Amino acid sequence: MEYQKSIDKALEQKESIVKTFKKIKKRRPKNLDEVFHELHDSTFEKIDCLKCANCCKTTSPIFRDVDIKRISKKLKLTESEFEITYLKIDEDGDWVLKSSPCAFLDYDNHCSIYEFRPLACREYPHTNRKRMNQILDLTVKNTSVCPAVAEIALEVSKEFT
Repeated sequence: MEYQKSIDKALEQKESIVKTFKKIKKRRPKNLDEVFHELHDSTFEKIDCLKCANCCKTTSPIFRDVDIKRISKKLKLTESEFEITYLKIDEDGDWVLKSSPCAFLDYDNHCSIYEFRPLACREYPHTNRKRMNQILDLTVKNTSVCPAVAEIALEVSKEFT
């Protein structure tokens, strides 16, 4: 898989990425968000999430109360039924999916609840957020899941070495 190559490359260079990101955290470059956002846009012109869906296959978003309420309503379930059927509480006390891949991931990598998916899914992979400096550790973690994040992290690392 071509996308796996991006992840593998980032994993090979993880030590270097972590080292550079630590420097970035200390220096707090003013253009960090701009660099991330430009790389986010250009990377997602090349990467099609529907050909990958690794995030949906391997990780779980956090489901906030408002997400549970909205999704339950759309699925015509009580919030309790939704929680019992699909969710568990993790070690941090957050509601997450009971199992992977996501129960709402269709055979063709489409999300069956896309229009009302959790906020965490809407924001993933978080590479176009403001104050990227605050989530660099999460970005490193996501390089092992998302090929786009892997490519972005490699490029950011080059930019700020």
